[in-house]
Amino acid sequence: MPEELQEIEKLRTRVKELESWKTLAQKESAKEEQLRTLTKLSAILNSTLDPKEVQKRAMEAATELMTAEVGSLLLVDEKNNELYFEVALGEKGAHVKELRLKIGEGIAGWVAQHGESLIVEDVQNDPRFAKKADKKSSFVTRDMICVPVRIKDKTIGVLQAINKEEGAFAQEHLELFQMLANQVGIAIENARLMEDLRQTFFETAEALAEAIEKRDPYTGGHTKRVLTYSMAAAEYMGLSPEEMEQLKLSAILHDIGKIGVEDRILRKQASLNDEEFGLMKTHPRMGAEIMQHVEKLKHVIPGMKYHHERFDGKGYPDGLKDVEIPLIARIISVADTFDAMTSDRPYRKGLSDEAAISELMKFSAIQFDPDVVKAFKEAHKDGKIISCKFKNCEEKTEGPKTT
Repeated sequence: MPEELQEIEKLRTRVKELESWKTLAQKESAKEEQLRTLTKLSAILNSTLDPKEVQKRAMEAATELMTAEVGSLLLVDEKNNELYFEVALGEKGAHVKELRLKIGEGIAGWVAQHGESLIVEDVQNDPRFAKKADKKSSFVTRDMICVPVRIKDKTIGVLQAINKEEGAFAQEHLELFQMLANQVGIAIENARLMEDLRQTFFETAEALAEAIEKRDPYTGGHTKRVLTYSMAAAEYMGLSPEEMEQLKLSAILHDIGKIGVEDRILRKQASLNDEEFGLMKTHPRMGAEIMQHVEKLKHVIPGMKYHHERFDGKGYPDGLKDVEIPLIARIISVADTFDAMTSDRPYRKGLSDEAAISELMKFSAIQFDPDVVKAFKEAHKDGKIISCKFKNCEEKTEGPKTT
């Protein structure tokens, strides 16, 4: 009998060992799965340089990795010493984004202030908890994992995962979440650097266009107005983000070729004669030739070069017609002509907005793409295009004039 009891005890011990190994194996398997998920999410996170998209993907990654109900990304506003909800997922996320926390306020503020990670099992009874977000969103926060987002040892934000769907947040989750936060920091920094370069690029292009406008005191602000009108009309045409950016650059640089036009023509305070107008018509081609030397700007050449083509094929420089003319150029053409008609010149007063719109419609499918004219008219009707800024605009019917 004692021998049988000993055998039973050995079996029990063996079973416990197997169960322990099984639990360990399960934990290792779960950890491996989490690491695989982290690798996948990191790749997705770093696959874009759009700041808003980076931030949105960061929150989606945080929620998925931690299997949480919801998450949020708060960024530091150094000027005001505050945290703001840049991204907050969930049904009430838009309301939460309106909130701001002082550094040190709330659990997220504490993490931002101290640069330390936290797991809070009972948020409602934690003295650091600020109830602003819950009140704003009608959301109930039960538990939370919260880690700092750093760039070069500087805390730039806080990443949160809230209400774990199964079980509780543990130390292993904290380590994994911090790894994700490190990836988020890198992605945000890369996106910011790219955005800074992009902004510098656009500002340089605008400065160049403005420098050319300085040669002609009567067209001051023309480029900015054409840009504004073009972008407003394009909103009604379903352009992709890439096309919108191409349109923006093309509109800014559409008259860059005027740098090669003589002052006697550019600054003339009367209508141009045939010889002068012939020389003025060379500016789209000259602009294209200038931009050929900038590899990163070659994609904007079609919009610049062909913004004086006509829908009926009677424009310049190449006599393109209909859809042969790039869409970007067709949009700029309408915006450019509208500004020319509504702007005062030494030899004439500008038309009213309504008279200019009437002229665009009159020459729709002749000089202009009818779809662009329709979109332009809609944008004007909705108040997104208001261009007659001069007093005593006289309604004339001289027809569309461009330079």
